Amino acid sequence: MMVATLKRFIPLFVLLGGLFWAPLSFADLPGIPAFTVQPGDGEGTQEYSVTLQILALMTALTFLPAMLMMMTSFTRIIVVFAILRQALGLQATPSNQILLGLALFLSIFIMKPVLEEANRVGLQPYLQEEVTSLEAVELASEPFKKFMLEQTREDDLALFMRIADVQYDTPQDVSFWILMPAFVTSELKTAFQIGFILFIPFLILDMVVASVLMAMGMMMLSPIIISLPFKIMLFVLVDGWALIMGTLAASYGI
Repeated sequence: MMVATLKRFIPLFVLLGGLFWAPLSFADLPGIPAFTVQPGDGEGTQEYSVTLQILALMTALTFLPAMLMMMTSFTRIIVVFAILRQALGLQATPSNQILLGLALFLSIFIMKPVLEEANRVGLQPYLQEEVTSLEAVELASEPFKKFMLEQTREDDLALFMRIADVQYDTPQDVSFWILMPAFVTSELKTAFQIGFILFIPFLILDMVVASVLMAMGMMMLSPIIISLPFKIMLFVLVDGWALIMGTLAASYGI
């Protein structure tokens, strides 16, 4: 079901790529010569070219995965998962591929209302030829902008506004170029706060095991080797994965 949902929103992802190339959409730009065809009868040549609009779109698509990760809940989720693995003392389990997959599909679950709203107000009117491509990009970006503003701290937003030396009357007027780094900064700060809370019970367990080993005179034995099974057992007994995923979803109001 998640894969079907992802396929459904692929056109929306492509449309959002217009955030980078939209300023070129109405420009009367020359084409770049691609190749020349010469008929066999020698009547002349036919030259084919690639317009700069298409070139700009194809270039923007290479930045689309990074842009989508920075505009969604993916950053917070993957950082929390990485800190959790470190707190458990596991170096490569779960693997990076599994963590990325979990973060991706949990992000789709969290972002589904935003994606559906962007599809409703931006993509569908564009497919029905009710709005232009530039208007569709602006309409589709509004739900993402609202989501990012709700998760961005005011001090982070003020920081990048001060760096850029710009002022806005209302938060809704903030441009994407200011909002995106402020949003990512807030996401990282929140992820590290959640990670700190996750570390506490495992750290206490490590300290208890180290104290017991030292009292028994087994100072040459690494406490991590002994505490690892107990940390895994504790995590399983409290249904840790469900708690972590539920907490991450709840942190976005889901």
